[in-house]
Amino acid sequence: MTMRQIAALFATSKSAVDRIIDDLAPKGALRARQRYAPETVLIVDGTLVPTRGHTAAAKSKNYRYSTNHQVVIHADTQLIVAVGIPLPGNRNDSKAFGESGVDHATRNGKVIADGGYPGTRAIIPHRRKDKDVPLVGWKEEHNASHRHVRARIEHTFARMKRWNVLRDCRLRGSGAAEAMAGIARLHNLTLAG
Repeated sequence: MTMRQIAALFATSKSAVDRIIDDLAPKGALRARQRYAPETVLIVDGTLVPTRGHTAAAKSKNYRYSTNHQVVIHADTQLIVAVGIPLPGNRNDSKAFGESGVDHATRNGKVIADGGYPGTRAIIPHRRKDKDVPLVGWKEEHNASHRHVRARIEHTFARMKRWNVLRDCRLRGSGAAEAMAGIARLHNLTLAG
């Protein structure tokens, strides 16, 4: 709904609705947990959010100005447990993992990720040493189970991107970060029931 529609619904002015939403949006945002049990498995991945504000964005692989958001979910419950600060869209995932604050937020749990996180503490799939030499059987099985578990974060991104604000974010400044945290909170509320 637009501000004008919400204002008509509650019989108030459009500017009052804007002030109320600006006040309530940060309060409804996701807050990261501080500690996890040592056996907790978390899944991390980054997603690009196209934005119109060019201060925190950069042209990325989709040729649009985007911000890179690192998102962490709990492997068992698929609830979002942390969202990193947005970085320019041309930042690769291995650098964004540390710079966005996600590495620090997940320091107590085991983190698995895709192959875009080499050099981090995240568990990534096994790679072949040479393209002509296949992987050993147990490594192939490990990669298959890794793909199966890691697909959960892709499903989470699909559910989050149903919201139009994450397909074309018109918010400027810290608005993209607040929108992502708010959508993460709504995602958790719909999953938790």
